[in-house]
Amino acid sequence: MEDNKIISPELENYDEEKVEKSLRPKILSEYIGQDKVKENMKVYIEAAKKRGEPLDHVLLYGPPGLGKTTLSNIISNEMNSNIKITSGPAITKPGDLAALLTNLSEFDVLFIDEIHRLNKSVEEILYPALEDYTLDIIIGKGPSARSIRLDLPKFTLIGATTKAGSLTTPLRDRFGIVSRLELYTVEQLEEIVTRSAAILEINIEKQASNEIARRSRGTPRIANRILRRVRDYASVLGDGTINLSIAKIALNKLEIDNLGLDEIDRKMLETIIVTYGGGPVGLETLAATIGEEVDTIEDVYEPYLIQIGFISRTPRGRIALPDAYKHLGIEYITK
Repeated sequence: MEDNKIISPELENYDEEKVEKSLRPKILSEYIGQDKVKENMKVYIEAAKKRGEPLDHVLLYGPPGLGKTTLSNIISNEMNSNIKITSGPAITKPGDLAALLTNLSEFDVLFIDEIHRLNKSVEEILYPALEDYTLDIIIGKGPSARSIRLDLPKFTLIGATTKAGSLTTPLRDRFGIVSRLELYTVEQLEEIVTRSAAILEINIEKQASNEIARRSRGTPRIANRILRRVRDYASVLGDGTINLSIAKIALNKLEIDNLGLDEIDRKMLETIIVTYGGGPVGLETLAATIGEEVDTIEDVYEPYLIQIGFISRTPRGRIALPDAYKHLGIEYITK
């Protein structure tokens, strides 16, 4: 089942993270896609620089693999500041956060991935840090405990989350800039594949770039991963150049169909249509039936299937739409 990971928008391992870093654009003008977010961010950054102030705190949300970390690094570069990167689960106690905040310099960027998973006690210490650039620390225990207030440098927090709805209202309200990252178009992904191929010194034909883009589920991380896997087939089955024929052979071997659906997608759709008569079916029931985690279905599979009009969320559960029946070759009967 190793190949099923190819359409996962999460990073697979450290080696993939290293390659991804080498492919990341460094400035806004190099960043492909997310045009609305990019245009607005350009204005916010310019305005902050003119005022001589740090950028407002930023919340980036949307499915994984769309470039939240990349955009955070770009913001840091555009603001001519340093960035410190961590994640919500890594900050287990208030002291961890205090150590991070006190080591920041003026106008630095602190990037917290999966910010919705911050510990409640850590989150409460973050509030005054975001509003007033101060940190309240309790020293000692019991009757002798006392609180001291530390002044912090003016910094920008960038929080990233795949589940904006899981953020508490007090935390969400402290972000001055809230931006949603959308799934990419085929044209944008084709541009990304072509750019990545040039950086990795891979010869690729335009039709092959388009084929990879069409099967990448609107996600740059998946497009770059497929590109590297297809490169392997091109080096073994051909002369190293990725043409349309090689791309199709590789993608079919990887069981990624012409819309980017893999075995789990098809199993999920078949379960809704055949086992549950087209739905509605509850998410937990669906997860138990196909043997996948609820979070995996919600974060990895659902966003794309909803975007291409194959399933719909309803108050009673998930239902399959006519296009899903058509894709699987099953007759759609109006209920």
